[in-house]
Amino acid sequence: MLKAGRLWALGAMSGTSLDGVDAAMVETDGEVITGFGPSAYRAYSTVEQAILAAALGKWPGEELAEAEALVERAHLEVLRSFDGAALVGFHGQTLAHEPQGRGTHQLGDGARLAEALGLPVVWDFRSADIRLGGEGAPLAPFFHFACAKWIGAEAPLAFLNLGGVGNLTWVDPRRARPEEEGALLAFDTGPANAPINDLMMARRGEPYDRDGALARCGQVVQGALELFLDESYFLRMPPKSLDRDTFSEMIGLVSELADADAVATLTGMAAAAVLRGMEHCPEPPVRLLVTGGGRHNPVMMRMLAASLDCPVAPVEAVGLDGDMLEAQAFAHLAVRVARGLPTSCAGTTGVRAAVSGGTISRPEGG
Repeated sequence: MLKAGRLWALGAMSGTSLDGVDAAMVETDGEVITGFGPSAYRAYSTVEQAILAAALGKWPGEELAEAEALVERAHLEVLRSFDGAALVGFHGQTLAHEPQGRGTHQLGDGARLAEALGLPVVWDFRSADIRLGGEGAPLAPFFHFACAKWIGAEAPLAFLNLGGVGNLTWVDPRRARPEEEGALLAFDTGPANAPINDLMMARRGEPYDRDGALARCGQVVQGALELFLDESYFLRMPPKSLDRDTFSEMIGLVSELADADAVATLTGMAAAAVLRGMEHCPEPPVRLLVTGGGRHNPVMMRMLAASLDCPVAPVEAVGLDGDMLEAQAFAHLAVRVARGLPTSCAGTTGVRAAVSGGTISRPEGG
């Protein structure tokens, strides 16, 4: 087990938007953030995105050799560009997520990465949580708690990650530790960028709605939005989590709409899901800090600002990096795992007891 003390850790994240691999360094003892280091990004090509998209929904034992080789190769390319890390947090590529069914599946072998990098690699962060009855997601909240402390927050606030799926973390920075009762509430709000990206690729051959340009030209169709909000998921109390394609029928709801109206409606659905989610916060947050690709969509951000009672801003407003926050999170979590500290608790995943997830693989002789 790692002794207490701060060190530089390197984290990597490849999200459900399938855009690429983020990697970033954080100086931390697993509890307090003492510094943010360099970061890098390795984009997936259109061909690579197609390989990964074809693997979505698959489980171990199915034919995944090409996708797995791609995931590991892409991660090694970006991780090898860093120096000075004591260990690596490797999330892998989520292909399927059924916490109350078959479990969760993140593609990529951390043991092979450890050998290739010559560094300890912490991976398989979600399985232990699911074995103890948790949702296995979201996992960034313990890092969000550390970020709230780092920015000097004194009142409850919320972090919203708008990736392929949206997830919300409500943080009470007045608590001493993230696993303390009442410190955190976290859950997936609903789909975010994934349906928009899928529709853009299917209809226009473009990976996403750049700057919300197409949504800006369209109108939100209220009938489709109301049908979407009738989904039983929104009635479930958190913690709760989603697979990337749980709401795949969203595209069916807009299938007969013109491109601009379809994208505007999907964008409105993502924002409306966040609004529903905010109703679960134990105490109104004083601000909502947005991370992930969705914060670059001005239409999405305006929809959120218009519907919520608190200020909405990208995390850059408080000096954080919204493109790298999840990669930084897995660097921080890797240190927590190495120190035997919890990485999830009842308030974040619904797990029966606070648990330290993750497997540590060390290079031979390391």
